[in-house]
Amino acid sequence: MSQSKFNQAILPVMFGFFIMGFVDIVGVATNYVKADFTGMDDKVAGLISLSCFLWFLILSIPTGMLMNRIGRKKTVILSFIVTALAMIVPLVNYSFPAVLVAFTMLGIGNTILQVAQNPLVSSVVSQEKLTGTLTLGQFVKAISSFLGPILTAAFAGGILGWKMIFPVYAAVTLLAMAWLALSPIKEQLVEKSEITFGRTFSLLKDRYIVLYFIGILVLVGVDVGMGVTFPKLLQERCSLPLEKAGMGNSVYFLARTVGAFLGGLLLLKFPARKFFLGSVLLALASLIGILFARNLTLILVLVALFGLGYSNLFSIVFSTSMLRVPDRANEVSSLLIVGVCGGGIIPPILGIITDSFGNQGSAVAAMIVVWLFMVFLIPFIGKFKTSDAQ
Repeated sequence: MSQSKFNQAILPVMFGFFIMGFVDIVGVATNYVKADFTGMDDKVAGLISLSCFLWFLILSIPTGMLMNRIGRKKTVILSFIVTALAMIVPLVNYSFPAVLVAFTMLGIGNTILQVAQNPLVSSVVSQEKLTGTLTLGQFVKAISSFLGPILTAAFAGGILGWKMIFPVYAAVTLLAMAWLALSPIKEQLVEKSEITFGRTFSLLKDRYIVLYFIGILVLVGVDVGMGVTFPKLLQERCSLPLEKAGMGNSVYFLARTVGAFLGGLLLLKFPARKFFLGSVLLALASLIGILFARNLTLILVLVALFGLGYSNLFSIVFSTSMLRVPDRANEVSSLLIVGVCGGGIIPPILGIITDSFGNQGSAVAAMIVVWLFMVFLIPFIGKFKTSDAQ
């Protein structure tokens, strides 16, 4: 592929990561919805993240089956259609059931996108550059995540209020769909067999794949948990109003943006394992610091450090798993994206914990305990090269 055609293919593919970042609005949206509907507690508000991320558990493998039939590019385009439709629902009827429907559709669209997006990248770049490219993709996703809280806060005083975010996201999604549809991507047929539930779950016979699956579940669960918990932590400890507390999430996403950009460059040159080690330990130390911090500046610094530590972990785990079984990339992607349902499992649990203990520090403590699995995972990362994969 010529450099010109490569650029025409890779740019719209990478923009798909920007659409992928729309799902991160669930954290700040949960707090706005809770404020809009008087008397709602954290357990009920947690249904929003559950309605969104439950679909990663249900639809990831069927999406892999669909992707094998219609191709990766068409599957990504389908995800854009579902995402754009999801953004219209709250504009037609703003009620709590409608919000659940909207985030259900957003979860479905994002599930389809995340299953197909990473394999689509592997159709455009070489395996040697896969980890770095996926990390740069997470950089693009982080930009989207960073802008979400800023836009919702900026829209809060307008005609539609914070809900103006929905038509904006719909328009950008339709733009991404048109761009990708016109791109010259020649997909590689990697898998000759049909994806089935049995074949996909047979990957769990490999203990490394099991560990990577749990790692994805933990990473996404803690990420969404942080997005929901952090604004409430700032309200509780620093007496900030929701609009300013919600902006605190932008500090987290900004740090992830910077970290993903730097990581994408460094991982093209340096081993993933050492990078993973430092990132996990930095994130753990930051969470412990957040547990005890009471000063606003210190809390923001610590959450930024957590964002830096977190920023490259998803792509490292994902690319390592794909290099483990490169000839079954679609199945590996489908299985690991099931783990994204951690975003619907962990936040409701955190809501139950905070309702029981009456403070957000208990949720941070719970996230620290969950994060210890990432420390356990360190020796199992970066073990495979293309030539080693089974």
